[in-house]
Amino acid sequence: MKVLVVMGSKSDSHIAEKVTKMLDEFEVSYDVEVASAHRNPKKVEKLAKKDYDVFIAIAGLSAALPGVIAAHTIKPVIGVPVSAKFGGLDSLLSIAQMPPGVPVAAVGIDNGKNAALLAVEILALKDESLKRKLEEYRKRMRE
Repeated sequence: MKVLVVMGSKSDSHIAEKVTKMLDEFEVSYDVEVASAHRNPKKVEKLAKKDYDVFIAIAGLSAALPGVIAAHTIKPVIGVPVSAKFGGLDSLLSIAQMPPGVPVAAVGIDNGKNAALLAVEILALKDESLKRKLEEYRKRMRE
């Protein structure tokens, strides 16, 4: 099982690091790419059609990246809004307000950690060892 983490810009790498740190903790395989929905639309389309189980898209400003990926795949897409302008509210709304039929999950602004955890939850639906790791993680969080 594999996750693709896509940043709209290299400036989003501080958020991607939160994602990859959590995926590493759960020993989930991933790749990281930089591709802008506006500057590299063909690259985004190609990435969305690759054989990943979950996509995590990190984007600020208009935050179109998660939606563009979702337009080209039926796999789960998790959007991470970045606090580039307006405290990230513009990005959050862009991700959360997708049209009917093209859903994108949205986590909190700059919350790469929760995006990774949501990806782990999705993957754990078909992976018992990952499910156990997630249950242990949750137990530690409550202590």
